[in-house]
Amino acid sequence: MRYEGQIYRPPSEAYSYILQVTVGCSHNRCTFCNMYLEKKFRIRPLEEILTDLKMARKAYRYVGRIFLADGDALIVPTETLLSILSHIARLFPECERVTSYASAKDLLRKTPEELKMLREAGLEMIYLGLESGSEQVLKAIDKGVTVEETVEGCLKAKEAGIRLSITQITGLAGQDGMEPHAVASAKALSRIKPEYIGLMTLTLRRGTKMTADWEAGRFKRLTPKQLVEEMRILVSHLDSEGSVLRSNHISNYVQLRGTMNRDKEAMLASLDKALKSGDLENEYIEYLENL
Repeated sequence: MRYEGQIYRPPSEAYSYILQVTVGCSHNRCTFCNMYLEKKFRIRPLEEILTDLKMARKAYRYVGRIFLADGDALIVPTETLLSILSHIARLFPECERVTSYASAKDLLRKTPEELKMLREAGLEMIYLGLESGSEQVLKAIDKGVTVEETVEGCLKAKEAGIRLSITQITGLAGQDGMEPHAVASAKALSRIKPEYIGLMTLTLRRGTKMTADWEAGRFKRLTPKQLVEEMRILVSHLDSEGSVLRSNHISNYVQLRGTMNRDKEAMLASLDKALKSGDLENEYIEYLENL
């Protein structure tokens, strides 16, 4: 099997077979992200992808999950994706689920019928970065989509039966926009009500515009205590019945896991305990920033 560049995948896909469908990210302009800066975006030829699947079948006795990489595999034409999913179903009858990253624009480009066909062919869930529910923040980070576009795309996927795992990034608005960013993000997530919500913490990465802005004093990063405070604001405003909320990414200072709205008060209590403990020093998880 071949893979071009560094592999990125969601934490829950740690034991999945990673099938590279696209190389890089079609947008690749978010100011905080350096994941695909070294890659020039392209869609891999179908023949190469199918060859990789055949090689994987020979190499692995059991493949329970398959993740379609890189940044936004759903940009691939529906006919091609259906061919890939058909081969997965034939070659890996034991595969329990197929997932991928997607952008809101990917979802909006697909018709409702196309999304339903993809779901019926085996695409069970997509991972999508909301990042923020604030239009101002999305514009500042050059996300390339609006909040309304993201909500519309996500609801479109849900209508087709595709499950959603959506991430939000704490600290993305800096100190000047901390509370509005959290409240707006909670509002957007509450409108979507995805099956899974993943809270991540902003990490300054080498080579990004956001890191350059921080170094030049144009961006004021949150302290660890402020990051937890912002997370608390978001959770307190979140009304997303049935969504499994996790903050189990390595970048987070407080680990949360619960189901909204049932476990909301317990999660808020965990955040309050962390804020009162005095354990949140004014030190960042620096080693992440060298990645």
